Amino acid sequence: MSILILHTKNLSRRRHLARTRAFSAARGERAILVMKDPTWEQEYVDRVVVADTTSIDETLRAVQAVVDSEKEPVRAVVTFAERSIPAVARVCARLGLPSISEETAYLARDKYAMRTAVAGPGAVTQPAFGLATDLEAARREADRIGYPLVLKPFIGTGSMFVRSVENDRELEEHFETFRRGAWEGFTIDPLHDAAHTQYAGALLMEEFVGGPEISVESLVVDGRTITLGIHDKPLPTGPTFEEVYACTPTRLPADVVAQVEAATAAVHGALNITTGATHVEFRLRNGREPVLLEAAARMGGGPIYRSVQLSTDIDLVDAVLHLAYGEDPDVAPPMAATPVGFWNIFPDEAGTLTEVEGVDAATRDPRVHEIEIYKQPGDFLQVPPRTFQGHGHVVFSADRTDQLDEVFAELVATIRLRTKIDSLDGSRS
Repeated sequence: MSILILHTKNLSRRRHLARTRAFSAARGERAILVMKDPTWEQEYVDRVVVADTTSIDETLRAVQAVVDSEKEPVRAVVTFAERSIPAVARVCARLGLPSISEETAYLARDKYAMRTAVAGPGAVTQPAFGLATDLEAARREADRIGYPLVLKPFIGTGSMFVRSVENDRELEEHFETFRRGAWEGFTIDPLHDAAHTQYAGALLMEEFVGGPEISVESLVVDGRTITLGIHDKPLPTGPTFEEVYACTPTRLPADVVAQVEAATAAVHGALNITTGATHVEFRLRNGREPVLLEAAARMGGGPIYRSVQLSTDIDLVDAVLHLAYGEDPDVAPPMAATPVGFWNIFPDEAGTLTEVEGVDAATRDPRVHEIEIYKQPGDFLQVPPRTFQGHGHVVFSADRTDQLDEVFAELVATIRLRTKIDSLDGSRS
């Protein structure tokens, strides 16, 4: 028997793939990876099937070939990549395996469709929103929504090509750049072509919501939401919103946590998420009212897997795999969570990486549990809003939650990605 991993390139997923292989090996099963252009991923699986996973149809044909060629049946299908969520849903529907529905997978990937689905009676509070194909339409939406507002793509992840604008001057300056980037930056997304046609190349516009930002990591088991952890996200505050620093457990008061958990469950209900891991982001208006930013039908990206594991001793990959097999995971949290934070590392300026400083010193720090630098000297590093992830990460802990900010500041002063600006366009918007 075997487990299929439908994957798209993501440099922060080594630990996820390693755990999946160990999980399958312990059961005497094979881990089979389906992806385009595999490189380092091959060492974490038993078989690699090369397929164009930017196409759901091509992915389905590749999976069918696997099913036909394998002696043992496929028992589970998973992904740890945002873009492959719709493909997993379709494959599982075809094979009769546990998964969210294809409609739910679509709603959790298309941000305008998600907003529309959540906007029903009794729904979670969310920002006012609209779409615009040109500056004139954007100005009409801005008059309706009000400044400041946020420009964002319909598809995508990691806050790539997301930016706030404060007034008409900034809207005029940034609208067309971000409208183009919202499509040109995601051409390999399986939903790109259909979404571009459906929305006529428009850009999503939303009300900017002030207040602290948080993300909620949950499991949904038979329609029941189990909150595993809430990360506070002190940075950034705008105008771009790349995920730089997050920490858990949350410092929110218990009554606000209860509101957040209820809002998360309501989002799951609105999107019909009945199984699997989720990552739901909120802003807390006036520091208390949860206002939905986005919801993903997957575990949080980057180092969130490790952050939750170190804080709660819950292995999210294990839990996702159990659910993919149709089994209930063991996710009883500890009485007291360990304070854990992570930093997604970006250079100060886009350019060619020339040197990585401070990693040896940070590695010797007993508070540091994991450091990964994804790139090598000579690689070109982009900066937000033109990249969906950092170029490395650090996961660290502290004795008390209120000490995490200090540890983060020390690490920022220690580790540096040095870049040299060259002929490639490293300019920011």
